[in-house]
Amino acid sequence: MLIRLLYLSRAAGAITGTVTGSILESAKVHNKVEGITGVLCQGQGLFIQILEGERRSVNRLYNKLINDKRHQDVELVSLEEIKDRKYPNWSMAHVVISENDPIIQLKHPEFDPFSASSAQMLALIDDLLSQSSPIN
Repeated sequence: MLIRLLYLSRAAGAITGTVTGSILESAKVHNKVEGITGVLCQGQGLFIQILEGERRSVNRLYNKLINDKRHQDVELVSLEEIKDRKYPNWSMAHVVISENDPIIQLKHPEFDPFSASSAQMLALIDDLLSQSSPIN
């Protein structure tokens, strides 16, 4: 059974390019082996991540992420069964959320991820993906 899990968290400390690179490289290797695809949006002290794959694999990964010391205030936003993956070609796409990003400034000025609905968060991620070149 395929599922899509969406969560968000705050960075527990400074997230440098080196830390992000390490997270992404580890995720890409692990996710390919486990058949997990998704997107990591990171910036402004936040992580917003979508994971897709078999329920057991996604749940195991999410449990690891909850205990990862680089995260705090981890919140599950949505978990749903899916027929098809939305991000089938990305073992883990990466999108940086910049405070200067016009999507943040113009389209979603009221956006507060900790009070947003899952539909609002998915719309934001779709907007971010359409306006950037995600790194896979």
